[in-house]
Amino acid sequence: MSCTERKMPRRSLPCPPTPLRMRDSIYSAPYLRLRDELRLEPKTWLVTGVAGFIGSNLLEQLLDLGQTVVGLDNFATGYRANLDELLVGDRRGEFRLVEGDIRDLAVCRAACDGVDYLLHHAALASVPRSVDDPTESTSVNVGGFLNMLIAGRDAGVRRVVYASSSAVYGDLAAVPQVETRVGNPLSPYAADKNANEVYADVFGRTYGLEIVGLRYFNIFGRRQDPAGAYAAVIPRWVSNLLNGETCHIYGDGETTRDFCHVQDAVQANVLAALAPASASGEVYNVGRGSETSLNELFRMIRLGLAGYENEVASQTPVYESFRPGDVRRSVADISKARRYLGFEPTFSVAEGLGEALEWYAARVQESKSLIA
Repeated sequence: MSCTERKMPRRSLPCPPTPLRMRDSIYSAPYLRLRDELRLEPKTWLVTGVAGFIGSNLLEQLLDLGQTVVGLDNFATGYRANLDELLVGDRRGEFRLVEGDIRDLAVCRAACDGVDYLLHHAALASVPRSVDDPTESTSVNVGGFLNMLIAGRDAGVRRVVYASSSAVYGDLAAVPQVETRVGNPLSPYAADKNANEVYADVFGRTYGLEIVGLRYFNIFGRRQDPAGAYAAVIPRWVSNLLNGETCHIYGDGETTRDFCHVQDAVQANVLAALAPASASGEVYNVGRGSETSLNELFRMIRLGLAGYENEVASQTPVYESFRPGDVRRSVADISKARRYLGFEPTFSVAEGLGEALEWYAARVQESKSLIA
């Protein structure tokens, strides 16, 4: 078995900007109730991809709720700094890191030992990357997912919650996107996520494993990586604007996406893990249920960053051709998640951006201070 297992030490680091998670009163009643129950009766959770964007935010919430968390990551796309940031001061929960690859079944088995709930977020989550290298994408996203299902089944976990994607809707023209209607996949990544949903359904019916899929739309927030060729649009634009670099918009800018703050994705995971058995065996859209055009998004980011760097206010984007695999409009119908999970998005795009921009601006300032 090629994995490293250790407890992460506490670090003494500068305090990050105050996250929106502190505003507990804004959450829905079902979510607040579940959080109280977890504080009283802590569970053990496995978060795969724990050093990544969504994984690290899940870890943060679970530790604050006093849970025991096992994290699995090979740091191919995640960052140790994301874990260091969380292990500051007094957090109520316990964390143990298993360092290894989900393509190694023995590693997956070791991570699942003694776990109540498995939150699977380890993936190569990029449409362009999957187009460039479909073999690697499928190896991680499908082969690794199958290993986690096998390990979770054999370990007797209570439920698996896994990250699917709005990419499964493919070329479906109808909006909003509803779980019962999907189109033809437009990328290998979309095919990977479609295959995950098929495998999840088969494992549920064949082995009785409780599984819930979350079709994420455009999740954004703190710790979303702005580096690399495959960075998501919000962190990439933020980084470019703060560093005086050009922002590119593919198409005319009227392409729309459903941008959902990461704390709402975290909420959906906890709700999905603890929902009644009748909610299992299903997939649910996770978004805000509203559209934002890329032009509008750029203006919001530029306005928000102008408060940190005055020269940002005058920057304009460069428009280029549409990219292969991109869809014109994307917006989630979240009525199913509302009904069966009690999911209720709590952060507007503007609120979420405000918190994310504060975090990114602080990191850029830290970098400049180190260089100086």
